[in-house]
Amino acid sequence: MNPVTKYDSDRAWEGHTLFSQTFAEEAAEQRPIYLIDMEGRIVHTWYAQTTVQSYMHLLPDGNMIYPTHDRSDVARGPFGLYELDPHSKVVWSLRCRTDHDFQVLEGGNILVHTITEGFCPALGPELKRHPYMVEVTRDKQLVWEWRGEQHLGELEQLLGTDGWEHVIGRARGQFAFDWAHNNTLQVIGANATYEKELAAGDRPRFVPGNIVFSYRSCDVIGVIERESGRIVWAWGLGVLDGQHKPHMLANGNILIFDNGTLRGYSRVIEVDPLTGQIAWEYTADPRESFFSPFISGAQRLPNGNTLICEGHKGHLFEVTSDGDVVWDFVNPYRAEGGRTSIYRATRYSPDYTQRLLKRIM
Repeated sequence: MNPVTKYDSDRAWEGHTLFSQTFAEEAAEQRPIYLIDMEGRIVHTWYAQTTVQSYMHLLPDGNMIYPTHDRSDVARGPFGLYELDPHSKVVWSLRCRTDHDFQVLEGGNILVHTITEGFCPALGPELKRHPYMVEVTRDKQLVWEWRGEQHLGELEQLLGTDGWEHVIGRARGQFAFDWAHNNTLQVIGANATYEKELAAGDRPRFVPGNIVFSYRSCDVIGVIERESGRIVWAWGLGVLDGQHKPHMLANGNILIFDNGTLRGYSRVIEVDPLTGQIAWEYTADPRESFFSPFISGAQRLPNGNTLICEGHKGHLFEVTSDGDVVWDFVNPYRAEGGRTSIYRATRYSPDYTQRLLKRIM
């Protein structure tokens, strides 16, 4: 059976799609990571010897970086980030408690979201898991770090009394240990909202280089000012429900996979961060037919279409701005227990993947 159930070649954005199932257990065998074409054919496969989680990044030279599962056994390992060449040979690794996301920066440094654990009485009694971001050089030198529990005051000020009560209620109740569960680390690029803030004479918050985060346990997304480490913008309460992968687009809006974990249906929304208004939204008909209560993400493509990963179902599809499905892929590959779920997927242009394809020919 062809895994691609629909492909409108005139309207879909041509490219190669990178994804893997989430392999949570220590590897008893090699873990495949796939690059497929628009027909669903495997163009290339990497094989990891570790657990595999979340987001894989294809480098321009054809190597690929992936993180191990964020619950990997620290005592035993191996765990962290791994760079594989096209033949699946490990050419670089970083030992760390990877957690959901990382980004390769211009110049080669890597920004990683990882986790720490410690007491934080402001969030309630007993041990807590905290967001922890680090930037390291390729020779593994630490050059920047950020700890989420040190910036609670800024979050409280931005969210107001009712919003902060929601955060504290979650941190002392349903999510007493993993109070934030940050699943995103995105470095903001050039964008129209930053230009609007400058033109208005406001202190800009969406400065290129600042960082977007996503506290899934709290239904909150926000922005970290890179230079000071302060949280300078936070939003989402009453709108978001267990979201993943908020990231700023060049038009200055933020694209979000809003899981709807408690709501019972998912949607992808594009939000104007200056007004909080939803500028674009994708939902299914009926709404409940599109639902991934956890994992998942969305990518705005150069032609204006959006690639959506309905992760729980292992379903990848591309929609136009009008919501028309122009490419549809159902994952035929299975992991432990028959799972086909996909944490996240990324579409790359044929020009970008050319170096990889030349190296494997």
